[in-house]
Amino acid sequence: MILTGPEITAAAQDGRLRITPFAPDQINPNSYNVRLGATLLTYSAGILDPHQPNPTTELVIGSDGYVLQPGELYLGHTLEEVGSDLFVPLLFGRSSVGRLGLFVEITAPIGDIGFHGQWTLMLSPIRPLRVYAGMRIGQIMFFASTGPIALYRGKYQAATGPQPSGYWRDVAHLRSVAS
Repeated sequence: MILTGPEITAAAQDGRLRITPFAPDQINPNSYNVRLGATLLTYSAGILDPHQPNPTTELVIGSDGYVLQPGELYLGHTLEEVGSDLFVPLLFGRSSVGRLGLFVEITAPIGDIGFHGQWTLMLSPIRPLRVYAGMRIGQIMFFASTGPIALYRGKYQAATGPQPSGYWRDVAHLRSVAS
């Protein structure tokens, strides 16, 4: 079952989920709007390799915004820290942003129960698009879970700002287990 807007508000107030900062005007009928933080990352290597860390370049969105370019993957982040030990969060781009040709959260909209932090957003525009820190860029929904809960304890816990891929850590772990 999906939480309604009033239930998201109640859960944020009684601690069943955390949205920091919380703004009542960002509640929708069954989701909460999240805003874009001020930092972007781009990968600076010509070829990305999931078996090793990939270098990144940090960009700061100024007061006049930042123009995203087609063919580039930008890692952004939510301004809000969001998480729950009870509900499964899903994050999607807002339709009004999608209608401007921006793909938000391309492949990983589902969050883990127990994750708390800023969400990294995978941003990819189909044409040049100016974005602004603080703009409403996505919406997060919460689903009730059933069954025993194992809380997230992964590598992105308590994330602040955009996080590059940590896939290489998984590969290193698998190599050590195999040897």
